[in-house]
Amino acid sequence: MILPIKSKWFYMILSGDKKEEYREIKPYYTIRFKKMFEMYPYSYIPTGFDKQFVEFRNGYGNNRPSFVAVCSLSIKMGKEEWGAEKGKEYYVLYIHEILKRNNC
Repeated sequence: MILPIKSKWFYMILSGDKKEEYREIKPYYTIRFKKMFEMYPYSYIPTGFDKQFVEFRNGYGNNRPSFVAVCSLSIKMGKEEWGAEKGKEYYVLYIHEILKRNNC
């Protein structure tokens, strides 16, 4: 899975300042995440037990800086200082380890 993110968040993750990435709870992401991560049947709530490789790309395009990270998935309220809206729940990708960096 490749997820584009804005420069600010991309470099905060690389520096270790940001440990989570947020995605809105919408059918688009539910479909994508349920193909990758273990989720409870019918509710599509992530179990949080498994870890998967996710590629984060700074913007769009094949030659953009990117990295591959080991991530787990949950649903919770995000932190405002990391780009979340106050009081809103998100799919949260916890970044456990960065494995590979490309062009960064």
